Order: sequence, then structure tokens, then C-alpha cells
Amino acid sequence: MIIQPTSLEDPKLKKLKEILLEWINKTLKVEHIVVRTLEEDLYDGLVLHHLLRRLAGVELHAEEIALSTDAQVRKLEVILTALNEALEMNEETAKWNVKLIHSRDLLATLHLLVAMARRFQPDLVLPPNVGVEVIQCEVTKSGIKADKQTEFITFQSISIEALEGESNKECPIDELFKLEAHKIETVKKAILHFVNKNMSSLGLNVTDLDKQFADGVILLLLIGQLEGFFLPLCEFFLCPVGSSEMLHNVTLALDLLIDQGLPVQSVDPQDIVSQDVPATVKVLYYLFKRHKNK
Repeated sequence: MIIQPTSLEDPKLKKLKEILLEWINKTLKVEHIVVRTLEEDLYDGLVLHHLLRRLAGVELHAEEIALSTDAQVRKLEVILTALNEALEMNEETAKWNVKLIHSRDLLATLHLLVAMARRFQPDLVLPPNVGVEVIQCEVTKSGIKADKQTEFITFQSISIEALEGESNKECPIDELFKLEAHKIETVKKAILHFVNKNMSSLGLNVTDLDKQFADGVILLLLIGQLEGFFLPLCEFFLCPVGSSEMLHNVTLALDLLIDQGLPVQSVDPQDIVSQDVPATVKVLYYLFKRHKNK
């Protein structure tokens, strides 16, 4: 596939490349790695190697710097095998491979980076419906057959920001739960990433958004982290026993949020204790909305 040169000037494609470049450099800042162009700086496997380690915690037995072409190809084979496993991607259906990445194929590189961002940084907002005009060339017995088509790199995605733009209601979460299950999961993953990013300093990790907020403990600790509260242990039950102690914790959390001006008056504490997913997501959404850019 050959990208039509005019497609490279598409503002949406340029924006996508800019966002991905900024994301990579932010991720690898602690390792003092600076990527200047997606076309030229990812082909040898060095950047992908470090991204895999930082984002997925995968340590590979591969040489740090591969200078020769053969060494670079061998390294890419190891890295892409590990990446495909982390992305739960079948090698046969993936839109990238060792040959394409090493040959600096921009389309394959973008497909790979978008898949990595969706998997490891679900709250990263990518421009939707980014596509390029490509010419697909095929050698046949009668000559070269060329076919022009549009190759999409990103599709219309449902994000919290998109919901806010489309909904006239105060809280778009009510609209969210009228959508298909996979769109709900996309937003829940973004909120989950936000929660864990802010709870990591406490050594806590949330894996189940539906259940782990029912006793109010993690919710109170999250509020403390985000709003700058110190919550004395005598004010809540750190290890609640029974629904009454859980209800006490959740009620305290909602009272704190109301005091801070968050519109959660409509949320019944008992719904969160009962693991009502829309109620839980609504509370976390308001925290996300206030603190996502801090």
C-alpha cells in the first residue's frame, strides 16, 4: 500500500501524528529518549522496546541497540511478538509486521501506535475517523493492478469528551448506559486508568470498577488524593464489616463531594454499596471531569 501524497497534508492525520509523538515522548521522558519523527525513529526497535517496558512492564532479552540490519530485524521480531501478545492481537490479522515497521512504513507504524495507545493509555484522546487515501498495488500475470481506497487508522470512538459534546444533559453518563456494551467499556477503561494513575502513590490498584468501590474505602482514599484531604482513620471504616459500615463510608464520600461542589446529590449511597454500576461511574466521572487535566 502506498499513501497518496495529498493525504499526508490532511490536518486530522497531522494532529494524530502530533498526539502520538507527544505521548511517546512523555512516556519515555524519564529514560531521556526523544522521538522527533514517527517515520524515522521507530524502525530499529529501540523506541518500541522502551515503550513495551514502560507501558506493559515487559522485560525482553534483546540487545539495547541494534546497529546492523540483521540485528534490527531480529530485535523487531522479538518486540512485535511480545507486543502482539500484550495487545491480544493475532499476527495474521495485525496491520503491521517486522518488514513493514523496519521499512519505515508510516501506515503500519500508525496502526501499531494507535493499537498501543488504545490498550495502554485508553484516556488518550485521539482524533476520530482519521483515514488516508492509499493505492494498493498487486503484481498479476497481466501486469500491475492498482486499486485506490481509503484506509482508516482511527474510527469513531466513544469517549467522555464525545459524550459531553453530544449530550445536552448535565451528566452524559446517563446517556452512556443507553449505548452498546463495548462503548460503555471504553469509557470505563478511561476512568479506570485515571483512578489507578492517582492511586499508584498509595500502592493501590483497581481492577474491577464495578465492585471495588462498594465499601467506600477506595473512593474515600481517591477523594483524599484528588481534593487534598487528610481523612482521620476514626472518621471511616478502613476494613468495613457489613453493609452498614460500607454505607457509612459511601455516605461520607458523597457528603465530601457535595461539600466540594460536585453535583452528586442524585446518587443514592445504597446504590453504590449494592454495586450499581451507573451510580459508581457517575461519581467517578465527576472526579475525572474536575481533575483529568491536573
